[in-house]
Amino acid sequence: MNNTIGHAIALTLFGESHGEEIGAVIDGLAPGMPVDPDAVAAALARRRPKDALSTGRREPDLFRMVSGIKDGKTTGTPLAILIPNTAAHSEDYESGAFLPRPSHADYAAFCKYHGYEDRRGGGHFSGRLTAPLVAAGAILSPALAAGGVKIYAHIASLAGIEDDAFSEHTAVLDKLKDGDFPVLSEAAGEEMKEAIRAAAKDGDSVGGVVEVLVTGLPAGLGEPWFDTVEGELSKILFSVPAVKGVEFGDGFALAGMRGSEANDPFAVKDGKVVTLTNRNGGINGGITNGMPLCFSVAIKPTPSIFREQKTVNPIAKTEEVLTLHGRHDPAIVHRAVPVIEAVCAIVLSDFIARRYGTDALAGGRFAQMAKSEGCL
Repeated sequence: MNNTIGHAIALTLFGESHGEEIGAVIDGLAPGMPVDPDAVAAALARRRPKDALSTGRREPDLFRMVSGIKDGKTTGTPLAILIPNTAAHSEDYESGAFLPRPSHADYAAFCKYHGYEDRRGGGHFSGRLTAPLVAAGAILSPALAAGGVKIYAHIASLAGIEDDAFSEHTAVLDKLKDGDFPVLSEAAGEEMKEAIRAAAKDGDSVGGVVEVLVTGLPAGLGEPWFDTVEGELSKILFSVPAVKGVEFGDGFALAGMRGSEANDPFAVKDGKVVTLTNRNGGINGGITNGMPLCFSVAIKPTPSIFREQKTVNPIAKTEEVLTLHGRHDPAIVHRAVPVIEAVCAIVLSDFIARRYGTDALAGGRFAQMAKSEGCL
């Protein structure tokens, strides 16, 4: 299994849901990047469950950064983040025969690891491991912001209920990170919460779509063919548990258009090359074109539900009925938003370091370099 992603900046993820600790190692960071532990803690708090809309597992996420940092700044050597697991209830997973949970990784993992995998709470496949991803993103996001790159995300839809569009709320985007339920329309958010509560009451779950907008990116990031911006982002996005679809710009809707509708005409505005529309989501030929990067991520309903489900005993080869116990989210869409933001920051930081050099992330120097090329 390959648990490392990235080229100039590489991230390795490790641990299991009910193991002693989970964590990540980030290699390739520029020396001298400021790291604010309070900002990391705030990012982890956004991901953390807090009420009946989420799992009852409450982890404080008291992280430690045990290498690669001195006096509040990166040293340029690998930075290791450790997060202890303190609220695991392993007994919920250790009694009885092994019955794979439908739509979970249980059976696939059993086939790959021959039964030696840690099954408790999903083990290495658990959404618990998104915590170190969020911590890593919180270390890299300020470096992007120093160069003018900002990442925004909201719940575009949940259980068929739609939020307002980004274009209607450009003045309040920074407020999305202030609350626990990131939506642009407060009324739509309340409807979504009611849908989650209704599903939980029925022992069921709901899914939704997260929409992402990245502003301030220079043109020219990415590679053609096999290291495209879409490809590298999709790779890490599909590693986030429950993600089952990714589309850039207008995505599948482009297939129903004529070229005259789908194309984004070029123009010059205030001395800068822009496109008059952004149906392709800020990417041409796998490379950023200087317009906002836009993509959406489909997140399926949480597969852990409290209804009886058909399954099998893969060892005895018998059909069985499964009734789950433990603590599970009736929806993970709202908790996924900071995770999606974090993995986006990880990939974009790597692209910037590949184009402008690792040191360009320190102090946002990549922005000045891009401007000198006329790409920002």
